[in-house]
Amino acid sequence: MARLLIMEAESDDASMRLAVHTFSLDSIMESFFVLCMVLGGVVPYVPQYLEIRKTENAEGFSLYVCLTLLVANVLRVLFWFGKRYEIPLLVQSIVMIIAMMAMIYLCVSIKKKTTILKTRERVFTDFDARFFWCWTDFQSYAECLLAFSLVCAFLLLLFSEETIFIEGIGLISLSIEALLAVPQFHRNFCTKSTFGMSRQMVIMWFCGDAFKTYYFISREAPYQFVICGVLQICMDLAILGQIFWYGSRWREKLKKGSEESQ
Repeated sequence: MARLLIMEAESDDASMRLAVHTFSLDSIMESFFVLCMVLGGVVPYVPQYLEIRKTENAEGFSLYVCLTLLVANVLRVLFWFGKRYEIPLLVQSIVMIIAMMAMIYLCVSIKKKTTILKTRERVFTDFDARFFWCWTDFQSYAECLLAFSLVCAFLLLLFSEETIFIEGIGLISLSIEALLAVPQFHRNFCTKSTFGMSRQMVIMWFCGDAFKTYYFISREAPYQFVICGVLQICMDLAILGQIFWYGSRWREKLKKGSEESQ
């Protein structure tokens, strides 16, 4: 009887250790999953940031990318106050806002440093539509972001009981982010070429968007997130298709040209 009790105690102890081990492993995987979700959107911009800092040339990067992502993520943060979703997705938006402001600060600083012919300062408080988002100091971009955030927050307070308004904020926010790759697709279509575009970047976009969409579906995020993820995957596949199609046509032209020269 005593031996039986000892065996049962050992069995319970082993089961407890296995459960603790499994719980610990699951916790680590969950933490890693969340970390990838929070930082995954920022990672593709890290090489760009380092390249601008190294070369001290910001001409190849459009600040309108920052504008698009700032608008999308400010609206997403406000959407959280109207319809609560997972905290990691909220943190992801805050991290992206900080990252884009850091990109703007770097680009504006380098442009000031490398400009040979000094021109008139253009600031946000000029309220000149011709120079919108083309200001010469970082403070103007910060003031514009603050003004936009305050206006949107006021509207959210005003229509906080309107379900359609809240759902609309989320849909607009994520639609803007989902269509971020459209200008690149349009450029490729107009030039009938993908020359100068990094294939690795597009593949990274696709992998990141597929991961995000899986995360949204598995965590039952609001439907706006799922729609955003699906649209982003579709755009990534469209651009990958352009790489294949225009690349094959370019190779055919080269082959035909070499045959004619012979």
